[in-house]
Amino acid sequence: MHVHVNAAASLDGKLSSRRREQVMISGDDDFARVDEIRAAADAVAVGVGTVLADDPHLTLDDPDLVAAREERGDPPHPARVVADSRARTPTDARILDDAATTYVLVSEAAPADRREALESAGAELVVAGAERVSLPDAFDALESRGVDRLMVEGGGELIFSLFEAGLVDELTLYVGSMVIGGRDAPTLADGEGFVADFPKLSLRDVERVDDGVLLTYDC
Repeated sequence: MHVHVNAAASLDGKLSSRRREQVMISGDDDFARVDEIRAAADAVAVGVGTVLADDPHLTLDDPDLVAAREERGDPPHPARVVADSRARTPTDARILDDAATTYVLVSEAAPADRREALESAGAELVVAGAERVSLPDAFDALESRGVDRLMVEGGGELIFSLFEAGLVDELTLYVGSMVIGGRDAPTLADGEGFVADFPKLSLRDVERVDDGVLLTYDC
């Protein structure tokens, strides 16, 4: 599976403010670029924190991209994936509508009643890991379901876990021309953080987009 992490951050590396509300970091050109990456993916993934904070839909905005997917025999929208160890995804979340298949990755520790509620709401559960989702095992399960290209849109906890597991193949990072600040504001890679064996990336391209810079890395 090819795992492509895409994110937008402020100059000081924040994904949003300390309130963890959605902040408009990029503009129309970058939004169109992100939609194209989604259209090329088999599935789009986020962590449960992103679902709880933003209630994203994770579907395509451009009808031409939807039509192009259908012409090549793909579903109109890529599948949606939520990394959610304890099955906290609300049953009325927008990602659980019938616009696309939604996989919720849970651990064995997820309460049985929450698992049942999510399945009743339309989610396809993937159980992997004892206390936390084992991302390598979960991704193997997704790959067996036909997910060969996965786009990851955040948040920082999930992105850190992916780097920690060595699962990231490509990173595109839009750096916007703003400062958000705040020691409690989420960053590109939250979690426990590395103290050694820091992941090394190879810069492939730099491009000006909107009023910011798009950095593309091979991982």
